[in-house]
Amino acid sequence: MKLSHIVTASMVAALAATTAYARDEIRIVGSSTVFPFSTAVAEQFGRITDFPTPIVESTGSGGGMKLFCAGIGEEHPDITNASRRMKHKEFVLCQENGVTDIVESVVGYDGIVISNAIEGPTFEVTREQLTIALAANGPLPMMWSDIDPSLPMIAIEVLGPPPSSGTRDAFEELVLHEGCETTDLVECEGITIREDGVWVDSGENDNLIVSKLEANPNAIGIFGYSFLDQNSDVIKGLNVDGVEPTFENIADGEYTVSRSLYFYIKVAHIDIVPGIQEYAAEFVSEDAAGEDGYLGDKGLIPLPEGMFEENAAAVTGLSLMTGHEWD
Repeated sequence: MKLSHIVTASMVAALAATTAYARDEIRIVGSSTVFPFSTAVAEQFGRITDFPTPIVESTGSGGGMKLFCAGIGEEHPDITNASRRMKHKEFVLCQENGVTDIVESVVGYDGIVISNAIEGPTFEVTREQLTIALAANGPLPMMWSDIDPSLPMIAIEVLGPPPSSGTRDAFEELVLHEGCETTDLVECEGITIREDGVWVDSGENDNLIVSKLEANPNAIGIFGYSFLDQNSDVIKGLNVDGVEPTFENIADGEYTVSRSLYFYIKVAHIDIVPGIQEYAAEFVSEDAAGEDGYLGDKGLIPLPEGMFEENAAAVTGLSLMTGHEWD
């Protein structure tokens, strides 16, 4: 066992022994996509239990992982949300900093939508067209109609998440890495998003992207399905590869630009901060994340029954990650 792990274990024991609790509120960081779901659970948890309402911050998946893996103690968050799975290098960073016992939970599914304002042009795109439009090592078109005459004769302007975002990671994997396979115009090796102003990093606040789309009907935005679902009076989703981004199409896999959502629990903090297990149990409950749960009203696509039960058991039973998840 590494010396750093021994020291960390002693530190945690000392904290637990010398204080009733280091702080009262659960602190949660991470994905802007998971943020509305996590916030809804936190608010419900505060209403139905005697624990304080957890504090939820939208830091982006990558930013949340850095904070989560930085160490153990009241100055570090207890839970991090992510719109993609923890990376192996992040798991290693956690281990190096003494965050050795981690529980992974799948929240449900979410689609990544390509959206514009209700009054903006209505058109469809393919993943190949999106790749040609946005790849740095492609032809760098400036107008949608440069890609295909059937597309609008308007400038390409995409408001999307920054590099720290799990949605950005998932978009690159599900769109660029797939789209480049069907065109000779883009080289797949080393593919990245262009940085000449066509793609505009718009921060971790997806509601801000929605507001910008209202102000600029010719722009398109990229974010999780829940933000489309909650703002369908002002924005609309573009069909991708001929499939509309709906709850049903994401749930059954017809809409291909979709991914799993996660949260991660720092087990060492269960003895430091009250309510962590109880909060996690609420998040994976039928009432919250089940087929008819209140998170469905926020746009969450629930797990199939068997996966739902397996995940809930892993979370409530505190099944630890082993490091073999990437084998």
